[in-house]
Amino acid sequence: MSEMLETVPALRRELGLRDMVLFNVAAVVSIRWLATAAHIGPGSLGLWAGAALFFFVPLALAVAGLTAKFPQEGGIYTWTGISFGEWHGFLCGWCYWLSNLFYFPNLLLAGIGMALYSLFPQNPAMADSRALVVTISLAALWFALITNLVGLQVGKWTQNLGAVATCVAGAAIIAAGLTSYFRHGGATPIHVLPEWNWSNLNFWSQIAFAFGGLELGSIMSGEIRDPERTVRRAAWISCLAIGGFYILGTFSILALLPPERINVVTGLAQAGASAARQWGLPGLTPLLGGLIVVGIMGQFGAWIGGSARLAFSIGLDRYLPASFGKLHPRWHTPHVALLTMGIASTIFLVLMQLGETLRTGYQLLVDMTVVSYFIPFVYLFAAAWKHGYRWSAVSGLVVSLAGIGFSFVPPEGTHSVWLFEMKMLGSTAALTGTAWLFFVRGRHKRAIQDGLAALSGGARPSPPR
Repeated sequence: MSEMLETVPALRRELGLRDMVLFNVAAVVSIRWLATAAHIGPGSLGLWAGAALFFFVPLALAVAGLTAKFPQEGGIYTWTGISFGEWHGFLCGWCYWLSNLFYFPNLLLAGIGMALYSLFPQNPAMADSRALVVTISLAALWFALITNLVGLQVGKWTQNLGAVATCVAGAAIIAAGLTSYFRHGGATPIHVLPEWNWSNLNFWSQIAFAFGGLELGSIMSGEIRDPERTVRRAAWISCLAIGGFYILGTFSILALLPPERINVVTGLAQAGASAARQWGLPGLTPLLGGLIVVGIMGQFGAWIGGSARLAFSIGLDRYLPASFGKLHPRWHTPHVALLTMGIASTIFLVLMQLGETLRTGYQLLVDMTVVSYFIPFVYLFAAAWKHGYRWSAVSGLVVSLAGIGFSFVPPEGTHSVWLFEMKMLGSTAALTGTAWLFFVRGRHKRAIQDGLAALSGGARPSPPR
């Protein structure tokens, strides 16, 4: 992976600084984390601050620095391959791609369910309707996918509008919460130091990696104008905006409601209803619901667009079928990678609703990706260390490795600790073993293709990037 392919399909550079800032906001900010963090209590403010200082800022430094050194399409996959070799690059890309593939259905279902609670607070049964939630989720999925399929000149507006909608929803909650706090003292006594217990340790990894996603935009470097400069500037602007969003948003919900009354699913609707009563604006809660729907589509558009580019990069190196590395002749987008992810996400969404046995099977697949989400960050920060970004590398590695370790801490209510640990170890081994099989198969197939090309007198194939 030390060299670029001699002939790389032409990608259109559609993304500027504004687009990348909004892309980062759409990718990183998940408004559902506000209710989850507020439910933990005011100590989550300290967790947010710690995660921002020891993970998010180092991530911004590492992403900006590595993009400046290696501005090729592929981002984290390319950096790892250049730094540690083809196998490590593939394992990093495989883990990142697979974890996102199984994350998408949960992202959509949780977001749409939350939006329905906000849109129809007097009829909570609507949010519990599987058919309605799945139908709206599929519509959001394919809308975001099709806009990305026809090109970033269209698709970027899904992410941009989603980011704006999320910011407007967050700003409304923050304004209401700050007003309540300064006028009435707030509903929750505020202290920022968390209580250290096993539950908070497990939640620490979740709250730290709620900041994950800043690396996603760099995967699309081949479609960014002046990526060396644009990614760096966008990372810092986004870093400040996103950190402020999470900390002030959680503070504001706590100012409106005590943590014991905050539901992790309906918490935003509860906060909106409280703010609506204080301000005399009954339409505020449904407005929040509509903004959440648009925000979810933007977030999904960002993740499916970035993840498809990663599969495109792996396809160029022929570790996935060669069709993954091809662009649509008219739209110049990685259409095969996009459609594959859309179809797979659709299947998983439907499977989750068809019966307990199938849902259990899907949950096992999700469990396989718990650790896989953390592995790419270990590679990212290790690459940062190798290329001279020592402070960000040390801080990010400590948090990433801690996140992997805390993933093995059984959550409350676990019936069998041994069964939980065996499942985690087995799923990690299965993930790595499957990656190795695909890697060996791809390398063997590529060697045969290169040999046949050489025998036929054709041009010598280029090495992988």
